[in-house]
Amino acid sequence: MKTPKQEFGQKGEELAEDFYRKNNYVILEKNWRCYHLEVDLIVLNNDYIVFCEVKTRSYTTLGEPETFVTPQKQKNLIRAANMYLNRKSISKEVRFDIISIVRCGENYQIHHIPNAFSPKW
Repeated sequence: MKTPKQEFGQKGEELAEDFYRKNNYVILEKNWRCYHLEVDLIVLNNDYIVFCEVKTRSYTTLGEPETFVTPQKQKNLIRAANMYLNRKSISKEVRFDIISIVRCGENYQIHHIPNAFSPKW
């Protein structure tokens, strides 16, 4: 059984998935895990394979949701992306996105940040 916090996070991931679908991306993976690493969404369009971190909050008093994607979290996403690309033998241009979601009453405000950070290959 999921906690209310987990259900809230899952709702955000579903909204992010819908956002990508509406913008003609193909969903490859949801909550892809490798060891202790996880990527919320891995999606594909004509140009990129996108590794996306979804951050959902019910308020912004402590900052916008995207500000919680720390340098350590970015490093972990990059490591997970490398593992995914190697395991699947994919050689496509990579992009790291953040989808920031804030609940406003019964509605949700979605902010897509394409190419939110870059690996230092």
